[in-house]
Amino acid sequence: MTPSRIKITRDGHIQFIYTDTLQPLCALGSTTIRRASHVEPTPDGQWSADLTPSHGPTLGPFPTRAAALAAEIDWLIHNWMGIPLPAHTPPH
Repeated sequence: MTPSRIKITRDGHIQFIYTDTLQPLCALGSTTIRRASHVEPTPDGQWSADLTPSHGPTLGPFPTRAAALAAEIDWLIHNWMGIPLPAHTPPH
């Protein structure tokens, strides 16, 4: 399980990648939830993460859905939230 990351902007907005665990944060004010990507199987049985809804690339192929989801989350944390990845996490 990937740890959650929460970003609070200078103007008080809270940004995070939605998980049910963080759902209570939605009660703190008006909330906008939007799709950031599409993780889908490829025709050859692998997986890709299409980040075009977040103005990003399509990542993959990956051998498992879990690997595609992890790459999706890493990309969103680094590129959408602007949080540097830890040194031990290879960029996807």
